Amino acid sequence: MTMISYPPKPSPGDRIAVISPGAGLPGLFPRPFELGLERLRKDYELEPVEYPATRKMGSTPQERADDVHAAFADPDIKAVIASIGGDDQITVLPLLDRELIRANPKPFFGMSDNTNLLMYLRNTGIVGYHGATVMTALGRAVAMEPLTAESLRAALFTSGEYELRPAERWSDVNRDWADPATFDAEPETRPGSGWTWVNDDRVVEGRSWGGCLEILGWLLMADREIARDLSEYDGGVLLLETSEEMPSGTEVFRILRNMGERGLLRRFSALLMGRAKTWSFERPNSPEEAARYATEQREAVLRAMRTYAPDTPIVFDVDFGHTDPQLVIPYGGLVRVDGPARRITVTY
Repeated sequence: MTMISYPPKPSPGDRIAVISPGAGLPGLFPRPFELGLERLRKDYELEPVEYPATRKMGSTPQERADDVHAAFADPDIKAVIASIGGDDQITVLPLLDRELIRANPKPFFGMSDNTNLLMYLRNTGIVGYHGATVMTALGRAVAMEPLTAESLRAALFTSGEYELRPAERWSDVNRDWADPATFDAEPETRPGSGWTWVNDDRVVEGRSWGGCLEILGWLLMADREIARDLSEYDGGVLLLETSEEMPSGTEVFRILRNMGERGLLRRFSALLMGRAKTWSFERPNSPEEAARYATEQREAVLRAMRTYAPDTPIVFDVDFGHTDPQLVIPYGGLVRVDGPARRITVTY
């Protein structure tokens, strides 16, 4: 079993690395990136440090791996945060020096394509943090979403238990980062409906694993960073959420079915399913279409879980994925799911 521990936390005034291990989108869309950097400085009192590939579109996997190494090796850097995701971070993993990173453990924050690095760190024995990239969370128009800002602050600077709360309002409709008018008003939100619980008759606690479902599927296909002994995951809490590419319910079911056939789904003591993103520039769904998509995804998840892990507690619509707000969840850290009390508590 991999021994996993929490890395030391930064303090206000410390330097924090800002890297792009997935894609150098800050080079294409500087406004949300620079807004996020400003908030790191003013709201969190951290000094962001950029690296050669941070704003470089088309950077090579080796260039991005070099940035990861530089960020972790520098003793003056106390934490690392991703600018945004991408789609080929899996090609960076074979180039990473596990011993260098293990010798210099630091909190890493990221989501989406950063599922790759979060899983790599977990297998290296380091708790990471799923959520709160610079451009999407810190670079939100007008102001950070309060739940996001609060959970990021707690994850950055504190240790101990933190209770997650359902969002009273949320959003998944994006606006064009290339349009300056995007940053004149906060995103439009809609009322939250709370979490939906299935098999809520027990209390479980375990170390988290999972992330963006599409990225997880790629890692499983490449057989990269997946434990040879699946008992590594026994009793853990499975985190799953889907991206702006909006996989169909059929595709979601097939990925989960393959995980079930591999014997993965039955290993976990609970599943937290992130709120489905139901809108994209390519598929600007109406509210009715969005609701149908979310229902289709939920039914796909339930179908797979009823087949392979029918008694597992499930919580739907937890705000930790590609929607807004983005709650930060420790990756490889402890998550407690209390069904009777309808509470989720994480340990930062």
